[in-house]
Amino acid sequence: MDISTLIGIIVGSALLLWAILTKSPLEPFMDAGSVAIVLGGASAAVLIGFPLKHILGVGKVLRNCFFAKPQDPMKIIREMVRYAEIARRDGILALENVTADIKDPFLVTGIQMAVDGSDPDLIEAILVSELESIEQRHSDGKAIFDNIGKYAPAFGMIGTLIGLIIMLGKMDDPKTIGPAMALALLTTLYGAVTANLIAMPMADKLAVRSREEIFIKMIMIKGVMAIQSGDNPRIVEQKLKTFLPNRMRDAGQEARAA
Repeated sequence: MDISTLIGIIVGSALLLWAILTKSPLEPFMDAGSVAIVLGGASAAVLIGFPLKHILGVGKVLRNCFFAKPQDPMKIIREMVRYAEIARRDGILALENVTADIKDPFLVTGIQMAVDGSDPDLIEAILVSELESIEQRHSDGKAIFDNIGKYAPAFGMIGTLIGLIIMLGKMDDPKTIGPAMALALLTTLYGAVTANLIAMPMADKLAVRSREEIFIKMIMIKGVMAIQSGDNPRIVEQKLKTFLPNRMRDAGQEARAA
């Protein structure tokens, strides 16, 4: 589980509650109608803007914010080097025996095409096309939260305008002006909190997760191509380590030496 997402939401919410409770009881900040305008309006706008199949998949996208476990690039590189050693020692056809133990279907596809003797350009083109499809799916999921972050403040302002209209209609009673104004501003608060504490940070987290997965897939592509071309395992390792920053390369060398 990605504990930072949960910690961020809890800490942000707790600080907001603390700031409110030190100055006022919580009751004036609670209004079901304001919640309905912001969350209902933003949800309706997203439903209008996206196909239903994208909306139905939002649960899986949301899980990536909390439960996605990034793969270790050094571990992937070590696996690719091991496959290169098998191919060099026993022939590339021997890799067919290891595909059953590989959990990533993207890597299985690449190795299987290499085992089948497919043209190198075709292998790379298919894997890159699959990578682009993955990136597009990630972009579609992120766009939902981007749009919630965009629409929530807008519906907060709409709610405020509705409240002001109601308030202005009761100007003959000065006692109602203060409470009505406070209620009108609640939707702006709800919209800002929804956008800046929930939707937009989650969109940013999804973008990070997407970059991490695309990075790993790029290592896999280069690894498969190096194995298919018959490169020495040490050459495969050096090629793949060029993707890594120096600190990660040094850490990998130390782990290998140990």
